[in-house]
Amino acid sequence: MSENTDVWEVFIQSKNGLPHKHAGNVHATDKEMALQNARDLYTRRKEGSSIWVVKATDIIASQSEESEEFFDPSDDKMYRHPTFYTMPEGSKNI
Repeated sequence: MSENTDVWEVFIQSKNGLPHKHAGNVHATDKEMALQNARDLYTRRKEGSSIWVVKATDIIASQSEESEEFFDPSDDKMYRHPTFYTMPEGSKNI
């Protein structure tokens, strides 16, 4: 590999309307090359209808050791828990 290549994460949409799913990664010098490499590597048998490529260095993620604080449910916010009113009789799917 050349020193000028970056790692690109690849996401494939199998059919229109479905979510994109992570398929793996490719090495490329630019976004066009990343897209072509992803197509050649991950959709050889026409498995996809759309491909996303994202430079791995552009992805930001939460840290697992900080998950408790990061995903705090905020129980102190009453408006998130609709317990202060009664449901009208006959209401469904609200």
